[in-house]
Amino acid sequence: MKVEDFDYELPEELIAQTPIQQRDASRLLVLDRKTGEIEHKHFYDIIKYLEPGDTLVLNDTKVLPARLIGVKEETNAVIEILLLKNLEKDNWECLVKPARRIKVGTIVSFVEGKLKARCIKELEEGIRHFELIYEGILLEILEELGTMPLPPYIHEKLKDQSRYQTVYAKEIGSAAAPTAGLHFTKELLEKIEEKGVNLAYVTLHVGLGTFRPVSVEKVEDHEMHKEFYTMSKEVATLLNETRKKGKRIIAVGTTSTRTLETIASQYKDFKECSGWTDIFIYPGYEWKAIDGLITNFHLPKSTLVMLVSAFAGRENILNAYKIAIQEKYRFFSFGDAMFLK
Repeated sequence: MKVEDFDYELPEELIAQTPIQQRDASRLLVLDRKTGEIEHKHFYDIIKYLEPGDTLVLNDTKVLPARLIGVKEETNAVIEILLLKNLEKDNWECLVKPARRIKVGTIVSFVEGKLKARCIKELEEGIRHFELIYEGILLEILEELGTMPLPPYIHEKLKDQSRYQTVYAKEIGSAAAPTAGLHFTKELLEKIEEKGVNLAYVTLHVGLGTFRPVSVEKVEDHEMHKEFYTMSKEVATLLNETRKKGKRIIAVGTTSTRTLETIASQYKDFKECSGWTDIFIYPGYEWKAIDGLITNFHLPKSTLVMLVSAFAGRENILNAYKIAIQEKYRFFSFGDAMFLK
């Protein structure tokens, strides 16, 4: 299977640079994966497609304000550091620009030394390990000094940092938001529950690998990045009961999908667990967990386009994307949504 088979032409002006004012007023393209039929709605209409007894699965990960701009102590050269992963205590794996300036022992200082980072290991592709030096609580310092690590295709500054968090974000640890969930408001979630739909929360911490382009020609040759996930006993029980009653499990986003499919592939049903997943879902995959998927529009030739193509059919997806472009839908992280039913 060729990566080129998942390409499409997207006018640059359709890449959403800012979130719309009202989260659930974004547009919603509804695709029937059996017939290919398409409807054009707004996101608040999603409730019409959910039935009592269904379980909606959301990823409650919270994005760390992990992009920091500082200066190299010896030269005052401007350095950008993006915290990727907490290795142990105050040691972090980071992406650095420009990496060539950072050697073992280099110290980068942020805002008059409120936070310092000392390089302790050099790796390839701009990755460095740093020891963070500070007084107080790191999260509070990051919320003061850091900014959200927006995807590389977003060029405008985000005025309200909370708009790159879901309203139910809870577990800190992501380098990127689970963007399908950005459309929900607390009021919409309350209405969904009032209808008799269950809400279940899993956690998958989104890594920056989600933005890494696929550089191979054959889909099967691509190597996926690993991301940490967890599911509670209560959620596992609810999902198993949903299955037994013949009701649907509907994933909000590809991150929730990957979590559910990882667990179902490993255990055949759902159970309390946590671990690292590098599951790669592309056409030909045998689905084990989900019956519906709420998602955004994804980058050409990305693993996420491959995932939704596996669920709804490549031709259906590429046709839906073609129509969405004709209808001037907004694409990617701050863009509009799809419901694959």
